Amino acid sequence: MAIKDWHEDDRPREKLLKFGAAHLSDAEILAIFLRTGTQSQSAIELARHLIDQFGSLAELLAAPQKTVLACHGIGPAKYAQILASLEMGTRYLDSKLKTGQALGRSQVVKDYISTQLRGEHREVFAVLCLDNALNLLNFEILFTGGISSCSVCIKHVLRHALSHAASQLIIAHNHPHTDAKPSAADNLLTYELKKACDLLDISLVDHIIVGRNDTLSYAESCLAPFGTD
Repeated sequence: MAIKDWHEDDRPREKLLKFGAAHLSDAEILAIFLRTGTQSQSAIELARHLIDQFGSLAELLAAPQKTVLACHGIGPAKYAQILASLEMGTRYLDSKLKTGQALGRSQVVKDYISTQLRGEHREVFAVLCLDNALNLLNFEILFTGGISSCSVCIKHVLRHALSHAASQLIIAHNHPHTDAKPSAADNLLTYELKKACDLLDISLVDHIIVGRNDTLSYAESCLAPFGTD
């Protein structure tokens, strides 16, 4: 049955307008951007198939262009719509963070960093420079490593912070092929960077790890040096 023949409360667009986006599944959200399916699949069936094929919506959004375009039912137009939806979300979160109003909400910060790092297939290390009012001054990936590790120079991080007159920092890195569980090396880097920031009267607010399908906040999880293990 085509989506237009469904009951109104079950159609993704009508359901979104009536009940809100939070009531839609990942497949329903994706179907709205796909708009149409194929001769044998509705937009929702195509969306479900894509999510199942890649393992999750996050994996689909992070997949290389060539891989996505190789999927049945996905041409350049549909792929462009998917990319545009991702970019719109990124720009919305970026504008919220630049006002400082959202940085007190850890989920918004995690969402923003996830959209920035989820597509990276190598481990990278990024820094968010903030002022005293938690306004976002700069976001930048400072170091790029290999599949499972990335070397970080603490002196370079501090020089970068000072060059943007940052009084507070959030650091972030990704685990492209594993979950967001911190390693011993992650914990040591966080501890050493926190000590170095303290010497320059810069506040290290949080360390965010973006895993393959999850995101972890040191501060939210009360992990040392932001709390007790």
